[in-house]
Amino acid sequence: MGLFHESMNEYRKHLKNGAIQEAYRGLMKYFNSLRVFFMKKYPDHYVSGSVYHGYMDMTYFAFFPKSLKRRKLKVGIVFLHKEFRFEVWLFGVNKKVQSKYWKLFNESNWGKYNIALTPRSFDFIVSHVLIDDPDFGDLDALTEQIENGTLKFIEDIENFLNQLN
Repeated sequence: MGLFHESMNEYRKHLKNGAIQEAYRGLMKYFNSLRVFFMKKYPDHYVSGSVYHGYMDMTYFAFFPKSLKRRKLKVGIVFLHKEFRFEVWLFGVNKKVQSKYWKLFNESNWGKYNIALTPRSFDFIVSHVLIDDPDFGDLDALTEQIENGTLKFIEDIENFLNQLN
């Protein structure tokens, strides 16, 4: 119990100055606005109704381009808190779909993006770092980087999957 107690004392100390709460609120506000941005700009695609806030490990929302949705695949726009970076993930709507597509990517030796080590070891099939150490000083530029990187990732995934048919 000592480690938990020590961690809580450290947590309390950092919360007292208020910077963590302000940063977390700002990040959640930005993430919600990013989700709304994708929803408005890409009305033909489905965007999840909410943001998964996580346990200060990751925050994400799902984006379903039509071409991937019909394959029961979705894209996650993810912020990894500890790594302090944005990533984009391809994942299935369930573990069965996840395993099916993981096998396709894994057996192809496709080296364009990071493929999960096993279909069950991570939340993704394929991942890609969009922005390492993002600059939150210009949110419009950050949003543009995330959008462009996400669209390129989707295009590459679609091209790979279309070559299989």
